[in-house]
Amino acid sequence: MMVGFPDPPDPLDEAFPLGDGSADGAAWASCPYCGELCEIVLDPGGGSRQEYVEDCPVCCRPWRVEVTWAGGAASVSLATEDE
Repeated sequence: MMVGFPDPPDPLDEAFPLGDGSADGAAWASCPYCGELCEIVLDPGGGSRQEYVEDCPVCCRPWRVEVTWAGGAASVSLATEDE
């Protein structure tokens, strides 16, 4: 049996905790233009607040997507590009 010493704490573990590993990977939202219910793929590693533009897969018009994370759960809102 080999006895060793524990590894020193990694400062990145404190700055970026892993949590329980469960986070939303997708969400459903209605297109603000055509009203179609669409699945949006989410990136939990992208930060606790994300804003980006994505096109509707049905009518191809651009959405302004806002994602907010809290405890692994995502809140998603879509707005028209001109709002």
